[in-house]
Amino acid sequence: MALSASLHLRQSQSLVMTPQLMQSIQLLQMTHLELNQFIAQEVEKNPLLEFQANDDLPGTPERSEGTAGDEPAGDDFVAQADLYDSATSPSGERLGEQLDADFANVFQDDTAPQRADAPELLGQWKSMPGGGEGEDYDLDDFVAGRKSLRETLTEQLPFALSDPSDRLIAQHLIDQLDDAGYLQADLGEVAERLGADHAAVVRVLLTLQQFDPPGVFARSLGECLAIQLRARDRLDPAMEALLANLELLARRDFATLKKICGVDEEDLIDMLAEIRKLDPKPGTSFETSVSEAIVPDIVVRAAPDGSWMIELNPDALPRVLVNQDYYATVSRGTQKNSADQAFLNECLQNANWLTRSLDQRARTIMKVATEIVRQQDAFLVNGIGHLRPLNLKTVADAIKMHESTVSRVTSNKYMLTPRGLFELKYFFTVSIGSAEGGDSHSAEAVRHRIRAMIQEESAEAVLSDDDIVDNLKKAGIDIARRTVAKYREAMNIPSSVQRRREKRALAKAAGF
Repeated sequence: MALSASLHLRQSQSLVMTPQLMQSIQLLQMTHLELNQFIAQEVEKNPLLEFQANDDLPGTPERSEGTAGDEPAGDDFVAQADLYDSATSPSGERLGEQLDADFANVFQDDTAPQRADAPELLGQWKSMPGGGEGEDYDLDDFVAGRKSLRETLTEQLPFALSDPSDRLIAQHLIDQLDDAGYLQADLGEVAERLGADHAAVVRVLLTLQQFDPPGVFARSLGECLAIQLRARDRLDPAMEALLANLELLARRDFATLKKICGVDEEDLIDMLAEIRKLDPKPGTSFETSVSEAIVPDIVVRAAPDGSWMIELNPDALPRVLVNQDYYATVSRGTQKNSADQAFLNECLQNANWLTRSLDQRARTIMKVATEIVRQQDAFLVNGIGHLRPLNLKTVADAIKMHESTVSRVTSNKYMLTPRGLFELKYFFTVSIGSAEGGDSHSAEAVRHRIRAMIQEESAEAVLSDDDIVDNLKKAGIDIARRTVAKYREAMNIPSSVQRRREKRALAKAAGF
């Protein structure tokens, strides 16, 4: 077979994911906090990017130099000027005598030493940060710091343990506590790691379990409750049997608990009331982490004409600018083919890309939110019972975008509505057929109906899953019994048998 060279022409189409395109896609699914962190990194790397100040935003009134912003106008200003002139004129002495005020001695001597009824307090104030020097000070400097759980426990060590080796073991056990105050360590491993006797570790642990807050250093929920009951002198044999069978309490099997504990129904109700007063997570009151408030990306308001006003939240919009003046100034001082000019051109390209990507991100979010509001208008007007079934494909087809784009936009984005603050994915629910062949129902609306029916039931008429199915079918909702059970378990609602036991127990405790 002879070998020969030939030339072929082939035409094909392919999608190339450039780094800029990949980052544009990532920007869509970023949260508000992640986006701010990303932009801060870009501003730090790119000298042509800068944050936009609030004074530069559209709608901010501009003032020229030398013009006071709070000056009165018109006749009021003239009248006040006349009053000031008359007060400072030679005839102002007569006016001062009439008003019992000496306008000439309002500010007697700025350099004179100030007097105070309590000079020692004045000295303390001047010794504070910024006091007496006209400087700003931070009020947070005067606020007492919040102690953590480990600091609180460490302060109690010198009063409970005197042996240095015991204190070393105790400090190691304190370091093994989780945020809830539970001990997440094996005592055998602790003894082996520290080279201490296992009995000494147990003895130190029993001492630490007497610290405040009551319940710390427990290794299980039952032990945590037992420590608190022991501190209240309420840990009797019946209560110990109850704590050893907490799984029966979770299942609300009160009949079995009465037999195991050897008490009647009234005593069991008193024991349950005592347990409800305890703290299952004693360490959470010392939580020092700051909760991050959710910043809505979209704000929906009712318009006067009955429609909805949809706008982007300005607090969630990153404000960055490309400093063209700085680019022009630096470009004049560099050669066209130099490395500095190449770096500057690359920075300008990246800055322009970032601003365009942020603008495109905002437009995409606005399109998706507008279509969601249009689809869920009945929910905004009448509440959760009128939430319509909606999927990503419906929104994507309406705004001429891909489903993956809509999915990225709705991830970790929030909408503030008159009904409350909701994640955009909340409005996407599966469809449940109608029993009468009408419009489908949203799964979230059906769950709301189930929850409402169970809340309204009485101890004599507890609804089973079959009863709930029958009631929903009467309302035109075709749903299977296993679906009702799945929704009920997802909402942490016990079965009808458990609810009947609990309602009867509560009714008997209330004296009905």
